[in-house]
Amino acid sequence: MRRRTPALVALLVAATTLVPGTATAGTATVGIATAGTATAGAETVHLRLRAAIKQLDVAAEKPAGYDRDEFKHWVDADDDCQETREEVLVAESQVPLGGCTVTTGGWFSYYDHLTWTQSSDVDIDHMVPLKEAWDSGAHAWDDDARERYANDLGDPRSLVAVTDNENQSKSDRDPAEWLPDFEVCRYVAEWAAVKTRWGLSVDRTEKRTLRGLAGDCPNRWLTVGIA
Repeated sequence: MRRRTPALVALLVAATTLVPGTATAGTATVGIATAGTATAGAETVHLRLRAAIKQLDVAAEKPAGYDRDEFKHWVDADDDCQETREEVLVAESQVPLGGCTVTTGGWFSYYDHLTWTQSSDVDIDHMVPLKEAWDSGAHAWDDDARERYANDLGDPRSLVAVTDNENQSKSDRDPAEWLPDFEVCRYVAEWAAVKTRWGLSVDRTEKRTLRGLAGDCPNRWLTVGIA
């Protein structure tokens, strides 16, 4: 499904000797996968933000054939009656929630620093949009891999609850074309982590933008479980 680059292989080997630090922006955790979020037995890399961006493969995007239906979502992978959208809403709510369908709660959208109590005001954003993923390598995956990507609960950076208008504004654009008004460093770290996790490439403009943005951000450690 994915090709490992020599740089990533080297990072996988080097990861056994690296000791990750705590990545924070203010009080919010940035770019650290919590214990148990990565697939059991999966390889994990520990690397600085700028190194994570540097090792991303550069390749021209291949948009031909994209259809949103190629990524089956939302699904109830664990048969607990909550589909992926509800799982994220429950996980990110600032108040305890339960039940199969979530309608109210408390969600802080870090893109615009607004808080919502109605789930209808919140979208679940794919940090790296489905079309961006397709163009960057997912076109070569099988249906199962694309379904797992679209419903990735194995890393809290993959899916994020945000104001619906912000998600619509972002659409399928990469960081060279769209950035949130707040917490840009967190956004860049999460984008780099998801691209690393799924072995997705970047185009030249995207990589140049990421490197420029990361140069103005703390060079925090990222811990990424390879999907």
